[in-house]
Amino acid sequence: MRRLRIGVIAAVLATAAATVISQTPAFAAAATATFTKTSTWGTGYEAKYTITNGTGSTINGWTVAFDLPSGTSISSSWDSNRTGSTGHIVVTNSWNGTIAPGGTASFGFVAAGSGDPANCTLNGASCSGGTTTPGAPGAPGNLRVTATTNTSLALAWNASTGSPTGYRVYEGTTVKATVTATSTTISGLTAGSTHTYTVKAYNAQGESAASNSITATTTGGTTNPPAGGAAAPYLYQWGDPPNPQTVQSATGIKWFTLAFVLASGGCNPAWDGSRPLTGGVDQTVINQVRAGGGDVIPSFGGWSGNKLGPNCSTPQALAGAYQTVINAYGLKAIDIDIENTDEFENDTVRNRIVDALKIVKQNNPSLKVIVTFGTATTGPGYYAQQLISRAASTGAGIDVFTIMPFDFGGGANMYQSTVSASEGLKTMLKSAFGWDDATAYKHMGISGMNGLSDQQENTTPAQWQQIRDYAQNNHLARLAFWSVNRDRGCAGGGVVSNCSGIAQNTWQFTQITATFTG
Repeated sequence: MRRLRIGVIAAVLATAAATVISQTPAFAAAATATFTKTSTWGTGYEAKYTITNGTGSTINGWTVAFDLPSGTSISSSWDSNRTGSTGHIVVTNSWNGTIAPGGTASFGFVAAGSGDPANCTLNGASCSGGTTTPGAPGAPGNLRVTATTNTSLALAWNASTGSPTGYRVYEGTTVKATVTATSTTISGLTAGSTHTYTVKAYNAQGESAASNSITATTTGGTTNPPAGGAAAPYLYQWGDPPNPQTVQSATGIKWFTLAFVLASGGCNPAWDGSRPLTGGVDQTVINQVRAGGGDVIPSFGGWSGNKLGPNCSTPQALAGAYQTVINAYGLKAIDIDIENTDEFENDTVRNRIVDALKIVKQNNPSLKVIVTFGTATTGPGYYAQQLISRAASTGAGIDVFTIMPFDFGGGANMYQSTVSASEGLKTMLKSAFGWDDATAYKHMGISGMNGLSDQQENTTPAQWQQIRDYAQNNHLARLAFWSVNRDRGCAGGGVVSNCSGIAQNTWQFTQITATFTG
């Protein structure tokens, strides 16, 4: 398991008398969300929502949505993940998504302006309780794409039943358009970018269920997309490993990054430092992946275990160890996960790895060479910068520089932190190689961590979809996450090797990743 650090959630202190506005539950046994102003002043207020589980079943994950009137906006919030600051607001749980029967959870925010929230829903139902929202319109039907350009997608849908006031077009949990008609055009998109939308109708009583989803890609874009394996989450042979063909069939994913190749008895590669390269369980997994129409990217290194970098005494010897694995499987790509201090923070070993990869690239020109390392929210740190500089000055031919956007020691909003870290990497690559933005992006990758880190950083499925969209829109070369083994729900806040620590659908992160094409 990789190193992980803690996320910090900010709180805003209340200082004045409280004014309370509640939404009274309409059902005795229901889940409700109650709005309370905890402090007010001339230009704004502090408030919270308290979610009460009045049902007999545990709530595993919640979403509260509401509308703010014109002139009122949210300036900060806590104990939640929030999309939007004006108009329609969508709030999802962070660490507090599991609510036992009779239990409560809450989140707070500071608002500028005096307007109270309206049209509140909890997991799609009225915040006042019940399983439906009386008077809310029905779901729109037949969402479709009617026109496509380099920078826009035109959408249309059938009108919903009931009495809708208007329609909201969503990309994930983000509202991209609010209209009264049954069509709209989403503009300002990147050429060659892929987007998935749904539409919901709304009125004063609440919001409808979502329409069918539609995925479309703008025209244009890069004429030189990356080779296969752009989407390749990590899979390993501990932590209740799934059959890869089962995952392929369920999600559409084709490639996997297999962890980890380590050293066995010196400069000798072996799976996890102990299993043979051929004839064992790992060979079986590779055969299964390829039979399912995909391929694999063996990953060398990781955080724990005995690494090849320190055990191979020269760049030539290390390149020979890499070549042994390449030859064993006829590989198209390799990943060097360099994060342990014995490799990453040791100048001699780190330079040895870069120099060995130059030899490997010279001997295998068509091989995709990936290097993966940690990052801060502002971008990679000192040792990664040294690695990048060495790769540029020696002409090592590394194809993809991948960051691991977790282990931040902060980063409460994992989407924003991931984008910030990625933009920091882009700046470094431009400086080291003299690339423009587009070229730098095509040499970048993201390898996230699905669900909770063991420091309680939480990357939700909605945030992972945002990260996927960022990577797709900018044509990054790689999108991966740690790991497929953990891509199963187990809400409760713990982190283990075979589930994510949050409420989610099985293989949900893999399914999102599978739509990434670079």
